[in-house]
Amino acid sequence: MLTRPGKNKTRQRVHDRIRKKVMGTAERPRLNVYRSLNHIYAQLVNDLEGVTITSASTAEGKKSDRRTGGNVAAAKTVGKTIADRAKAKGVSKVVFDRGGYLYHGRIKALADAAREGGLQF
Repeated sequence: MLTRPGKNKTRQRVHDRIRKKVMGTAERPRLNVYRSLNHIYAQLVNDLEGVTITSASTAEGKKSDRRTGGNVAAAKTVGKTIADRAKAKGVSKVVFDRGGYLYHGRIKALADAAREGGLQF
């Protein structure tokens, strides 16, 4: 009997395929997104140097201060935060890496909020 690969294995295959084409540079870093059940994470990466420029997530701060990250409102907050931190570092243009996730829901909300915050994709 044939078994289908799990959802995360399929996502990882798609992500690997995307990463062959998407690369971040110093002028235009890669905005990488990772989504878990409870949190969402975003980071700006310069792939040429292998350096993370800045990051933002719903899992930041003290444990008591953490907000839930499994919803669209939290994704919008992270998108706005990553845009503000990128602007502070002098970054205005990025390459969006959706991480193999569908461009829908939390991923779309984060991207839209980052655009509203001043990042150009």
